[in-house]
Amino acid sequence: MNAREKAFERAKKKAENVARNPEKVKQIIDSALNKATAQKTSSQFQEITDKLQALLRMLKSWLNKEYSVIPWQTIILAFTAIIYFVTPFDAIFDFIPLLGFADDVAVLTAVLASINRDLDKFMEWEGELVQEETPVTDAVEADFEEVKGGGKTEA
Repeated sequence: MNAREKAFERAKKKAENVARNPEKVKQIIDSALNKATAQKTSSQFQEITDKLQALLRMLKSWLNKEYSVIPWQTIILAFTAIIYFVTPFDAIFDFIPLLGFADDVAVLTAVLASINRDLDKFMEWEGELVQEETPVTDAVEADFEEVKGGGKTEA
């Protein structure tokens, strides 16, 4: 087993514990959002930013019990990837320029590819929610007559 596989297995064990603790889930999601924001300028990261953001929204929706049709395996894989992403001491330490972040991107890319169907279903559900929340307004045309006397009625 190589270093990346060992680090991934450690992250997976941690993910199984984290997924059962709502407070830890929030901490991991916040950490991932912070790191993702800091890495936005990386060209490697630009390619997966949208999917990672969707993944984090999916996990938040799952945590808040808004979206629960996610297989447990997908939850664990998602948390595994996020824990691997936020942990500075994985297969290649994140403080090593370029290389440290490259293995994070590789793991994220692999996990995102493996859970792509579930993530697409979530984004479809999310899109339907937005459509439901968008108010539909019908234009009402009305003709107004000017009332003589400044609006006062004559008796």
